[in-house]
Amino acid sequence: MREAMLYESLEEGKVQCRLCAHRCLIKEGKRGICGVRENQGGRLQTLVYARAVARNVDPVEKKPLFHFQPGSRSYSIATVGCNFRCLFCQNADISQMPRDLTRIIGGEFPPEQVVETARKSGCRSISYTYTEPTIFFEYAFETARLARSAGLRNIFVSNGYMTPEALETIHPLLDAANVDLKAFTDTFYKEQCGARLEPVLESLRKMKALGIWVEITTLIIPGLNDSNEELRDLARFIVELGPETPWHVSRFHPTYRLTTVSHTPVATLRRAREIGLQAGLHYVYTGNIPGDQGENTFCHNCGKLLVDRYGFSIGHYGIKNGRCPDCQAAVAGVEM
Repeated sequence: MREAMLYESLEEGKVQCRLCAHRCLIKEGKRGICGVRENQGGRLQTLVYARAVARNVDPVEKKPLFHFQPGSRSYSIATVGCNFRCLFCQNADISQMPRDLTRIIGGEFPPEQVVETARKSGCRSISYTYTEPTIFFEYAFETARLARSAGLRNIFVSNGYMTPEALETIHPLLDAANVDLKAFTDTFYKEQCGARLEPVLESLRKMKALGIWVEITTLIIPGLNDSNEELRDLARFIVELGPETPWHVSRFHPTYRLTTVSHTPVATLRRAREIGLQAGLHYVYTGNIPGDQGENTFCHNCGKLLVDRYGFSIGHYGIKNGRCPDCQAAVAGVEM
């Protein structure tokens, strides 16, 4: 347990958390929506500092990040808890544990050990992932600080629901982020995730303005966020962020509390990809369908195949000094 960052003490022993866009007002002895930040005697405490519930060596493509240190490995850590309650969460056993089971678990894994393990594993970065990294901000911040000193990059895989204050605090240490832009309607966010759309859009704008490398993922769920109109609106928003911003459209599989909806048809993902390209995006990728052509990177200028992928593995890699070898068009991203 450790005193939290980014909160304000109020009258009558209350505190207001300023970490995520919920900005929870928390009474003495109570916890925020995330379930892992508790008001103890008028001080906000994080209950998950250095308590890792998951740790793995992953290809960076699994985040997914296709334009950030491609082909490298990233050391991935998580704690329990989340500030969303997505009905379709693929990691609900750990993200929703504080809410569903009123339990907080995790083995002691201090930041110094995380960085040393990542370095010895040959990783080029550390990813704060699997659950929402914003809710274990203090743990991520200290680990990221040590990682930067050790020459490692830092990655957030996030729902994007942090406050501007949180982003301003972490951004000098944060190199890249994959943000789930789960839909483009407030109704979806409220009914499916217990959140709102606009704070996510604000975070994406701010990340881009701060110079953080950003890729966006949308899980396409049949009947909920897959209309042509919504996909076009979402793609146009990403174009406004910057047409070089990669968009990953991923296949839904029934899980957690959304088991009555069918798997996303492959044709739907291909339609979403085409909508993104027509809107002006340079890079749109299909996810959860290994072997699909939509996994590959093509030059946005001349159409040459630049990176051939199968799942999270790279076969051919043809980018030369950040450019297409045929037409010399710049390929956006961060190379090794």
